[in-house]
Amino acid sequence: MPNPATTLFHRAMHLLLAKDMPGFIALFADDAVLEFPFAPPGQPGRVAGRAAVHDYLIDYPDILDVHEITEVTVHETTDPAVIVTEFTAVGVVVATGEPYRLRYIAVLTVRDGHIVHYRDYWNPQAAQDLLGGGLVRS
Repeated sequence: MPNPATTLFHRAMHLLLAKDMPGFIALFADDAVLEFPFAPPGQPGRVAGRAAVHDYLIDYPDILDVHEITEVTVHETTDPAVIVTEFTAVGVVVATGEPYRLRYIAVLTVRDGHIVHYRDYWNPQAAQDLLGGGLVRS
């Protein structure tokens, strides 16, 4: 039987590629938390609650046009509700038309078919460079 956290992660990546942000956001629990341990100054390190997740992510496709999620590795843990994922997002920075390619590591915790905690590790300096110093989103 597939790990539910792994299945949910793959569903999330499918929705992200489809630019279905309402569908992507619906995967988060009402009390979900996004954490960005490497967030640069002026950017949130934590977004709590589905409503806040919505506000943070709803315009994501207007910032980054992600075409591919590559180099995907999912590490299942001894806790079936927790996975560690590695992947690369490939696309275009909408404002500039410049290519975007950034490696991510994310730790997901799921409960009852929803993401309750998404800890996103990425290189904020590389993201700022790619986005031309603009808004950094993971």
